[in-house]
Amino acid sequence: MTISKQRAAAGAAEFDRAWLAQHLERERREASVLSEIREAVFGAQDGLTSVLAVVSTVGGATGDSFSVLIAGFAATLAGVFSMAAGEYMSSKSQREIFEAQIATEAQEVEERPGEAEAEVAFMLEQEGLQPDAAQRVARELASSKRALLKTMVEKELGLTVEDDANALRGALVMGASFGLAALVPILPYLFLSVHVALYISVGLAAAVLFGMGALKSRWTRRSWVTSGLEIFALGAFAGIAGYFFGTLLPAALGVAGVPG
Repeated sequence: MTISKQRAAAGAAEFDRAWLAQHLERERREASVLSEIREAVFGAQDGLTSVLAVVSTVGGATGDSFSVLIAGFAATLAGVFSMAAGEYMSSKSQREIFEAQIATEAQEVEERPGEAEAEVAFMLEQEGLQPDAAQRVARELASSKRALLKTMVEKELGLTVEDDANALRGALVMGASFGLAALVPILPYLFLSVHVALYISVGLAAAVLFGMGALKSRWTRRSWVTSGLEIFALGAFAGIAGYFFGTLLPAALGVAGVPG
């Protein structure tokens, strides 16, 4: 019998406490990494699509490489600082709100333990335990104020008392991923004429977006093709929309683009 099958067949009392501690710690680290992956994917996707739209629009409107590069790098720098600052303030504000809610629950546990115990028993009953079992479990949890608080916070508010989320780290991940991804649609304009670079830029951005979606499926367990095409479609839409707005809108307004 394999180790995994042995563990599946084992009762709770048969598991080694040291192994359980290591296993839980590993799963918590993986959850933390997945949160940072979310921030990286979001930042990279936004960097690619927003800067692709900018360079495609300016390229289609002017046909001038210098204008495209200035606009592209300006959009990149603005996006890096904006995304990083936005992520930092959002995460920090969210955590402060969560801490205030946790403090309210902690006050209830301290001042009205009976009410807290009753709430936990009710929530456990709603999750499928029989009333007697729910009350018994709640009574055991109430023997430790910390355990009672953690249970209330997690079940009532959907939060965790101990959260290792780092607002600054998240901001750095978001800003860095935005900046690196934003370089992809800009690079072709450094070496090619605008009209050629525009198509290469869209193609590169689309390929990277598809790759990001396919890679994301490793953690989401979705089809890598579906996941890749989903993000690819978004990037393609941004590039095509930017190009047509840059070429058709100036013509409609009577402003001719500068030929490359």
